[in-house]
Amino acid sequence: MIRTLITSTALAATLCLPAYAQLQDNEPTLSLSESATVQMAPDFATVSSGVVSRAESAQGAVRANAEAMSEVFDALRRAGVDSDDMQTAQLSVSPVYADRRQPNQIERTIIGYEARNQVSAKVRDTDRVGQVIDAMVSAGANNINGVTFGAEDTDEAMNEARRDAIAGLLAKAELFADAAGFELCGIRNMGESGMGRQPVYEARMMSLDDSASTPVAAGTLTLTATVSADFCINQ
Repeated sequence: MIRTLITSTALAATLCLPAYAQLQDNEPTLSLSESATVQMAPDFATVSSGVVSRAESAQGAVRANAEAMSEVFDALRRAGVDSDDMQTAQLSVSPVYADRRQPNQIERTIIGYEARNQVSAKVRDTDRVGQVIDAMVSAGANNINGVTFGAEDTDEAMNEARRDAIAGLLAKAELFADAAGFELCGIRNMGESGMGRQPVYEARMMSLDDSASTPVAAGTLTLTATVSADFCINQ
């Protein structure tokens, strides 16, 4: 019943007549939303890692950091990460303070400088994520921020989630109408809400083991589509 009504409602809506719109505003409505999820395997991982260096001077900290990061970039290339898949995510130099407490005051003294350099590396073979992490750590990386997984093309999966959400929405509307004893006369409007195109990343890093590479489980990507609609009601 609803599919036929959708067509007639959409055709009438294209007329865009003010009188019709005003008439619709006086109609009782049923507002519902429905979500659906689909899962898919990731096809790449993003590793965020870098080097934190300290020295007595800012220049010394920057120099030490640059040397260590050069080794990290070389290690990434040797591990099979393309140069185009590496991007500097953070670069900063800041003083390091020591607090000296005196009666009624705290005196802060600069005792050195800290340089941070963070790189985001895209690993296109998810089975090699652990090896890439090990290569970076062996080269001098001492700050691992995390691992996320993603997919290049999620359009087909998202469309499947949308179809499931819409089917669930229409079934829910029929259930409400049957239980409450009214008839649906069409759909006044329908839309999609939320950040459905953003996959929910699932990543797990286990404890380090000197005898093997760092184990990382890719898991699955969960994509969610949420649709909502206002149904007009005949009482």
